[in-house]
Amino acid sequence: MSVALSIEGLRFGWPGSAWRLELPSLVLAPGERRFLHGPSGTGKSTLLNLIAGTLVPQAGRIQVAGEAMTGVSGPERDRRRADHLGIVFQQFNLLPFLSLIDNVGLPCRFSKRRRERAVQRFGNLHAAALHYLEALGLVAEARAGRRVLELSVGQQQRVAAARALIGGPAVVLCDEPTSALDGRNRDQFLDLLFAECEAAGAALLFVSHDLGIAARFPRQQALGELVEAAA
Repeated sequence: MSVALSIEGLRFGWPGSAWRLELPSLVLAPGERRFLHGPSGTGKSTLLNLIAGTLVPQAGRIQVAGEAMTGVSGPERDRRRADHLGIVFQQFNLLPFLSLIDNVGLPCRFSKRRRERAVQRFGNLHAAALHYLEALGLVAEARAGRRVLELSVGQQQRVAAARALIGGPAVVLCDEPTSALDGRNRDQFLDLLFAECEAAGAALLFVSHDLGIAARFPRQQALGELVEAAA
């Protein structure tokens, strides 16, 4: 796999709105780390949702790990998302009725490929989930059986990050993943994120307005350099 993420001729607009997101091209190689920034309302979260296949563009092509996320059915997009994408969205989408261990392991329930990777590396899914929770300072909460709703917002954000990393996805998408973290936990999260992406050869597209962490990325880019947004 020479290209982890490829976008060509992407165009999207919300019904009833004159706003448009147009992205002529974006390519990320395996292992590449890209920091994407820009003011609110310019389409950063929309772009990530388009890559993930939770939104469908009016035009253009998106490929992740060599498989199309456009021009295929909804169930097929869901399968490819589960296989190839680790995602930390602003809305964490954690399941309150599941334990922290089960929340982290959830992608491996939907993707045989990620389950096999996690088991090969750690022996079983429980051990894999504990690895990420321990690295993010949450192993005590997991072992105590705490539920999602008992955690702070910052802790929930770290659980969502652990869930995104398990099973070695080809591409990791992060939408403001450090917004609720203090400095120590932010640095701890970034250290784990970079190490896991390097270990898996995963490309990382990190969207944030926090320019204070941009220097940790080899490449930083303003969304305005990539897209043409018409109001």
